[in-house]
Amino acid sequence: MGHGNRPTPEFRREADRLALASGRTRREIAEDLDIGLSTLTRWLGQERDASAPSEVPVDLHAELKRLRRENAVLKQERDIPRKAAAFFAKERRR
Repeated sequence: MGHGNRPTPEFRREADRLALASGRTRREIAEDLDIGLSTLTRWLGQERDASAPSEVPVDLHAELKRLRRENAVLKQERDIPRKAAAFFAKERRR
């Protein structure tokens, strides 16, 4: 890339892909593409930030419901040994 030229979105995507999948260092990729290391790092950060919203669960209500059920099961699993210990301690005293 020359100085003053604006990279195309395709060029940026390819640079991101190389940085993430090639196994080479960012510095090597930046030198090969004739861009600055800080530019490549910034592009990677912007790409990561842009893809983050797609990871949000689509149905938040269903996710909340699932997590509440899971939480209830975990509480029961936690309480069973406590109740058993209290029961056996009481039986032991008799």
